[in-house]
Amino acid sequence: MKVIIDTNGLMIPVQFNVDIFEELKRLGYDRFIVPLSVIRELETLQKELKGKDRTAAKVAYSLAQRCEIVETSGHADDVIIDLALERGSAVLTNDIGLRKRLESKNVPIICLRQKNRLEKITDEV
Repeated sequence: MKVIIDTNGLMIPVQFNVDIFEELKRLGYDRFIVPLSVIRELETLQKELKGKDRTAAKVAYSLAQRCEIVETSGHADDVIIDLALERGSAVLTNDIGLRKRLESKNVPIICLRQKNRLEKITDEV
């Protein structure tokens, strides 16, 4: 199964010490997709953030290289929604605004639970 990973999803390993790839595999996901818009967002965050957040952005950028990077343009959230619908993919995100938009379109969502594991919070309809 395919999962699209949002910017903050890629930052989970540093922020919460959770191996997102192992957790996603545990949930049955074996194809990891990152839109180019997310890569660009991470490049910007690496320049703008400081301390632990900057480290999280650098690690996230590195982790994104292990994924299938999809050429995209536009705002990351819009691109993620379009890609999820187009490819029938779930989305890993902790972004509340994006989660609400995904829920309204019946896109499966995976998020961090209890700061130590990932959990699928919605199913395909």
